[in-house]
Amino acid sequence: MLLTIVKRDDSREPYEREKVLAGVRKALKNRPVSEEDVVSLAERVEGRLRRKGPEVASQDVGLEVLAQLGKLDQVAYMRFASVYKDFQEITDFERELGLLLQKREPAKRRSR
Repeated sequence: MLLTIVKRDDSREPYEREKVLAGVRKALKNRPVSEEDVVSLAERVEGRLRRKGPEVASQDVGLEVLAQLGKLDQVAYMRFASVYKDFQEITDFERELGLLLQKREPAKRRSR
């Protein structure tokens, strides 16, 4: 099945795994992650996108990459997020780090 990416300006282009790989590799530069893990991440992203349908918004690609990077390497997640979400100030990093930490910490139980 051909997967089509719908860009923000409503133009369409075929999905290219190499674009995902390039972005992930940049985010993972000098991180202790194997090429096998990078390829596996790209395959998971593509699989999840294909399940969403033949046309997928470009935003969904970025969000899926972020979700997978968050599980693989948190530094790479922050690098990718800073570009994808167009961070302009240090508070953007603080906000995103807070969200990332919330996802990592188990929910606290209330004592009765």
